[in-house]
Amino acid sequence: MTTVAEIELLLREALLALPPWQGVLVTITVSLLVAKGIELLGKTVIPHLTARIEGEVDDVIFKTIQAPLYVSVVLIGAYIATVPLGLAPTVDAPLLAGTLSTLTVLWAFTLTRLGRKVSKVVTNEREFDQTVVPIFQNVWTAVILGATIFLLLTLWQIDITPFLASAGIIGIVVGLAARDTIANFFGGIALYFDGTYAVGDYIVLESGERGRVEDISIRSTVIRTRDDMLVTVPNAVLNSARIVNESTPERERRIRLPVGVAYGTDIDRVEEVLLAEADAENLILEQPHPRVRFRSFGESALDFELLCWIGDPVLRGRATHEMNKRIYQAFTRESIEIPFPQRVVTMANELPAAPVATPDSVVGDGGE
Repeated sequence: MTTVAEIELLLREALLALPPWQGVLVTITVSLLVAKGIELLGKTVIPHLTARIEGEVDDVIFKTIQAPLYVSVVLIGAYIATVPLGLAPTVDAPLLAGTLSTLTVLWAFTLTRLGRKVSKVVTNEREFDQTVVPIFQNVWTAVILGATIFLLLTLWQIDITPFLASAGIIGIVVGLAARDTIANFFGGIALYFDGTYAVGDYIVLESGERGRVEDISIRSTVIRTRDDMLVTVPNAVLNSARIVNESTPERERRIRLPVGVAYGTDIDRVEEVLLAEADAENLILEQPHPRVRFRSFGESALDFELLCWIGDPVLRGRATHEMNKRIYQAFTRESIEIPFPQRVVTMANELPAAPVATPDSVVGDGGE
């Protein structure tokens, strides 16, 4: 199999066999023709191919890399055109390093720009998880930047050992100074891969705050509470806290409605009334079926609990309000007593008489 080095050697020998001016002319002509072919290919063939693929990601990729490919072919052709001139190694080596450095910077900029464009496109497409988009964009940019610096140092034959030692010290300093930011970054990654929550989920924090997740960034999570306030919580805090996600695995949630009735009440009738009111309320789901449980014998009441399901956790407060109203009105119609603690205070009509002093209780003037 012919290697790249062998192809380069054959190409160099073929160009050196020509007169210098012919070699330069042939090289420039071929590079321009190839660049023109890439341009025509990008305008005619590729649009027809990408039209058959769903989504806009492929269109963004081809449109972004088309111009850099054109420029790359021209730059490579310009360097190859210097081969017939027979430049000295002291001139040829820096020229090659400069050409490759230009290509490296060009493609680093192109790939970074491509990452931003792809992130913007996939954010607007529902089939992609929006949580991972900012993480992908930041990691992609960091990798491209690190690879570009490494390639540039290698092309110019600069020893990177001192830079690695300095980078270690700088990394420690930056890590200590930005430990919160780094913790939030890795906290966001952990929350994504754990699948703790997603945008639109209704969650309850360990502090008791509850609300809908509005946005998940690389640093923090924004939650809209029931008071319509936006609360921003760092990802590092959420990663180490206990979070209740009420939107998974299903959005349906069960609510519990405790109620007490007086001793002596027909408990079967109580159960019938509670189930009838649950069936009549539109916010209560028919499946799973509502049910009633007789929980305990209380101090002043028989304690029941109505268990029913709602379609979304955000409806919990409204459904509880409506059902409490229905239960109270139904118990009133059915003459079912809802007892409450009572205290009887008894007041005496006369105060007790004050004690009378006796002679024995009086201390004499004499004494021992």
